[in-house]
Amino acid sequence: MRIGIIGAGGIGGVIGGLLSYNGYDVTLVDQWEEHVKAIKKNGLIVETQNGSYTTYPRAISISELQEQKTFFTVSFIVVKSYDTEWATSLMKSYTDPDSGYFVDFQNGINDEKIASIVGKEKSVGSIITIGAGCYEPGKVIRTDNYPLGFKVGEHDGAISERLKALNNILCSVADSEITTDLWGERWSKLMVNCMANALAGLTGYSTSEVRTIPEVRRVGIQLGAEVVRVALALGYKLHSVAGVSPELVMDAANGKNIEIVENSLLEAARKGGPGGRPSFGQDVIKKRRTEIEFLNGYVSEKGKQMNIPTPFNDEIVNIVLRLGIGFDSDPAHIKKLVEMLPY
Repeated sequence: MRIGIIGAGGIGGVIGGLLSYNGYDVTLVDQWEEHVKAIKKNGLIVETQNGSYTTYPRAISISELQEQKTFFTVSFIVVKSYDTEWATSLMKSYTDPDSGYFVDFQNGINDEKIASIVGKEKSVGSIITIGAGCYEPGKVIRTDNYPLGFKVGEHDGAISERLKALNNILCSVADSEITTDLWGERWSKLMVNCMANALAGLTGYSTSEVRTIPEVRRVGIQLGAEVVRVALALGYKLHSVAGVSPELVMDAANGKNIEIVENSLLEAARKGGPGGRPSFGQDVIKKRRTEIEFLNGYVSEKGKQMNIPTPFNDEIVNIVLRLGIGFDSDPAHIKKLVEMLPY
């Protein structure tokens, strides 16, 4: 099996590096030239809670893809949501047109975008629960110590042979499970992302701090509850992610079972590690465009379609868009959100 991974940042680098370390044929494709050069020269260092590994996946720049002599068996899409279409179209040209398939390893819900380019029959989804970062060329870090790293699923809920094979492959990186409810799992993960990612980027706090500082945590609960309401209105069944129950998050937003939810968030913070930052926070540090439109913005859009109010998600989107690209983190950015809290 030849695995092509477009996007060799934190998540793509950890996955690709550890797969390569365990003997898989991996090619990392990335547009950060310094990163590619460092991997070619010295290998890719993957730091985890259990140790550091020097791995040797093949690394190429996007312009070098045209030198690819054989098709990839499977292509992992691990780019930012706003790069989904062009990255998928690019990898389509280098993935086996007969038996090849594509796996969405992104934040947000981009599966249908990928399927529109390559076909639903060639599309598989993966929900990621590991945390990772990439802050210097040639080195990636897995920041969490959750046992479960992935849930993989077909769009139609089938348990196919390729899904079983993919699941086995990913177990070389972290524990992986097959799901028959990809869409419910996607919305459940979106809840977790919307509760922490933008808040971390705006304030400069780590994921752990977002879950432990009381007023920030309470804003996160309101954001998450809105995601749950929209998902339920759309007919999805939600699942617990990293010990966080969607139903209890919605209760907590209404003033019920607050202590239970806060304790589960504190436990998630402990398991997530003290210094981990979501990709949104990393984008702010690097002065890059964020994925706000594809996370909280997606919830706002779907909420409007279903006539479900999403005031907290609406406001956090407004704040990020108003600040623009390249802003500096500051806890003062979320002052209005804190003032909106009902308790």
